[in-house]
Amino acid sequence: MSASRNLRIGVDVGGTNTDGVIIDPTRSGEVDKGIVAWHKAPTTSDPSHGIADAITTMFKSASVDSSSVASVTIGTTHFVNAVITRDSSRLSSVAVLRLSGPFSKHAPPCVDWPVSLKKLILAHYALIKGGLEVDGNLISDIKEHEIVEQCKIIKDKGIKSIVVNGVFSPIDTVERQEERAAEIIKRELGEQVDVVLSKTVANLGFLERENAAILNASILSFARKTIASFQSPIKKLGLNCPVFITQNDGTILSGEAASRLPIRTFSSGPTNSMRGAAFLVGKQEHSEAMMVVDVGGTTTDVGLLLANGFPRQQAAYSELSGVRMNFSYPDVKSIGLGGGSLIKKTGGRLQVGPESVGYKLPEKALVFGGDVPTATDYTVASSFDVSIGKPEKVRGKLSDDDIAAFKSETKDMLERIVDTMKTSPEDIPVLLVGGGAVVAPDSLKGASRVVKPKWSGVANAIGAAMARVSAVIDTVKSTEQQTEKEILADISKDAKQRAIDAGAQAESVEIVEVESLPLQYVANKTRFIVRAAGDFDFSRAHDFVDLDVTKAGDDVATVTEDAQDAVAPASTKDTTDEDDTTGEVDIVAYRPKIINREWWISETDLDWITIGCYILGTGGGGSPYSTMLRVRGILRAGGTIKVISPDDLKDEDRVGCGGGAGSPTVGIEKLSAEEMMDAQNSLQELFKGGRATHVIPLEIGGSNGLQGLVLGASSNMNVPCVDGDWMGRAYPTKWQSTPVVFGEREIVFAPVCVADGNGNTLYMPTATSDLKVEQIIRSALSQMGSSVGVADAPVTGDETRRWAVEHTISLSWRIGREVARARKENRIDNVAESIIDAVGGPETGRVLFKGKIVGVERKLWNGHVYGEVIIEGTGAQHSGKVKIPFKNENIAAIRMRDGEEVETGQERNEDVLAIVPDLVSVIDAQNGEAIGTPEYRYGLLVLVIGITASERWTSPKGVEIGGPNAFGLNHLEYKALGKFVKPVSVIDEYEGKA
Repeated sequence: MSASRNLRIGVDVGGTNTDGVIIDPTRSGEVDKGIVAWHKAPTTSDPSHGIADAITTMFKSASVDSSSVASVTIGTTHFVNAVITRDSSRLSSVAVLRLSGPFSKHAPPCVDWPVSLKKLILAHYALIKGGLEVDGNLISDIKEHEIVEQCKIIKDKGIKSIVVNGVFSPIDTVERQEERAAEIIKRELGEQVDVVLSKTVANLGFLERENAAILNASILSFARKTIASFQSPIKKLGLNCPVFITQNDGTILSGEAASRLPIRTFSSGPTNSMRGAAFLVGKQEHSEAMMVVDVGGTTTDVGLLLANGFPRQQAAYSELSGVRMNFSYPDVKSIGLGGGSLIKKTGGRLQVGPESVGYKLPEKALVFGGDVPTATDYTVASSFDVSIGKPEKVRGKLSDDDIAAFKSETKDMLERIVDTMKTSPEDIPVLLVGGGAVVAPDSLKGASRVVKPKWSGVANAIGAAMARVSAVIDTVKSTEQQTEKEILADISKDAKQRAIDAGAQAESVEIVEVESLPLQYVANKTRFIVRAAGDFDFSRAHDFVDLDVTKAGDDVATVTEDAQDAVAPASTKDTTDEDDTTGEVDIVAYRPKIINREWWISETDLDWITIGCYILGTGGGGSPYSTMLRVRGILRAGGTIKVISPDDLKDEDRVGCGGGAGSPTVGIEKLSAEEMMDAQNSLQELFKGGRATHVIPLEIGGSNGLQGLVLGASSNMNVPCVDGDWMGRAYPTKWQSTPVVFGEREIVFAPVCVADGNGNTLYMPTATSDLKVEQIIRSALSQMGSSVGVADAPVTGDETRRWAVEHTISLSWRIGREVARARKENRIDNVAESIIDAVGGPETGRVLFKGKIVGVERKLWNGHVYGEVIIEGTGAQHSGKVKIPFKNENIAAIRMRDGEEVETGQERNEDVLAIVPDLVSVIDAQNGEAIGTPEYRYGLLVLVIGITASERWTSPKGVEIGGPNAFGLNHLEYKALGKFVKPVSVIDEYEGKA
């Protein structure tokens, strides 16, 4: 490539405007930042016309020669709009083949999707042999005849898009099961079909990866046509250069790669603005974290630009149009403030937004001769430096008091959202960009400085033009032969090479993200996530000049957008009544169904119990999400699930127990088969003590809190589930349970039966102690896929009444109801206080801390993940820092003294806010959901609550088994957080009131 070919073009095709910019990166250090030309115009119905117009206009205004252009990078909302609007003309039907053997049968594809979207896209699915264990061993190999049989069905149904999803496929580098299955499909159905391998779309997390792969497959044909329509004007203008598409993390994909992975572009808009802002202030300044505030016509988007130049990403899961996925999205919060925000008085108080005139600003605003007061009008009236429309229409005509109130309210709105997004109490630089940035003040509380860079109105196009190249590796490796440091070095080297292969300049590539997550109960295994990024190597641009991305068999379909809307027109099919409406339940009026002192569980009950179980899990127990899907499936299939109070047990009743054991990381990838019932059925055959008449959960915390509902369902054991459990929370080991605390039997948990769901069952009729049962089961785990179902021999009704932590399903229900109510009533700021009310009020529970996670450390020892999370306070009431040590579950909340670095083992009793056996739970401040210890991430906004443990745990024996000494904190003493209040039974409260 000649030295003169150095210009980059960025185009952002938005719902309202198409922005363009031409940049000379060799001049980025100059005052004008190397910006040769820029253009903003309304988006055209055919985006190719808008792109051509933008580039042509810029070429003319700056006398640019097409031969000097090195690349064109485009940001677009086209693909995401097709999903949001359920547009059947753009979404193809999809078949899903799972390589999972018996696993995942209880959570079929699209199980958690909105009904209308599922009906539109999912046309066929099958579970066939295949899949890996976490250690790389086979669950089973793929069977060619099964795949061939499915291909015949797919062909008969006329489906052209197929997703292949294998258990643990992201770590499958040896068996290559997804790749081999794809080869068979292409052989049987021809090259014209699209086959999407889940491992190429997203990382670990079976359902979430599959969801992303299905959406990606559905949009492929439309994506190819759209990208071709982007390439067409580039070629017609004589630009012999590659066309790139920006993706969610602020980096680029070639047109060819984007045509294969369009889902990676779904949320590139906010990222482009943030990257553009970083470029405008120069590399010198963004060596520190900065807050980017993008003020548009209707909303203000706020995100944190990290010191590495990339946006902070959301936590583990993201959601689009009701579909849960697990790949990176920028963590952006929005408020209803923009240049078009309506200004009105309510009760004598001036209100700014959230309603807006949006794209109609040029005709509705006062300064343009309209009759609607907007934020732009008040800004022009308040500042002679801002000249928009006809200033004389507002200056001197709006009252000084109203202008002062507008400026105060706008400033307050921005300060609140900036404070919410900060990760430390220190002031942080704030960059104001976007077409509506003029409405923002020049200073903000919490900002070390407020910068409004020139050309900020086209920051999104600048971000597109200057986007980098990246690669990410998410894998599980053994630490047996290599140290973690050595493994990270190898993975980092591989990630850098992948970035170079994708087009990055070798010397510019750097590692921008590293995370290691040890897997509990999996010997010497750690999950590593490494991301590398670098600048595009324009000396190799000819390697990326776009070929025809369309494919034989692509139908002709529209690629137009409605220029007046942020999204495309929806499908004409009426789906109003199809989508789930369980979220619309009247929470205050709702009454659970109680018949003859039996609580018949509904989907609403289940939703609330699920939320409560994870909060009571105190960081452990694993997410109950996939188990909730299984229970919901039972209910939707017509099954019944009943819960009874332990008070109603007869002395002679036989109460069985069951649950899962293993690593939560395995649980998110290898979804359940029939291991729970396999264990129960085998126990019933081998144990001669009689069949269980009831079941009780082992622990209410986390996923196991719902296993009693699974086992007791009419389609399984068909017995009532007892409203209680053996822990009142989640503990890392089975012997940390109330039957062992009471010590009335020499051994409680033998006989015991363990099954892996894949045909392997272990029966242990006797043991020398409950601790030995635990040790033997843990040893067997590694040979049984690191995830098993466990069945315990029944105990009597009389023993259950004495031993059980009572009414914990009721407690979970109450906690979940309060979280749901806080969300519905927009009281999420007070959700922690609502949870405290649900557990018995301030004498039982307490809000211990509110803040942001600023540090996480983890290490694996004896199968358990040990570590600590450090949280920095927000606001005067919660200042300083708190650390929470954990062993799978949270152990304590300990205040850290200012300027003092106290090593573990040296903490003081007076600094303890709460400690086991009391419960310490970390809650997501954005939605009220629990955050498990594997999900702790830097920057998450959290609430920490403490709940006094049941009296079953506060005896000397209880504290010995479940208190500080049991976790190695011998230097700290247990002091009860408050007074335990026994949870009120839902049955007692609502009997006869339905």
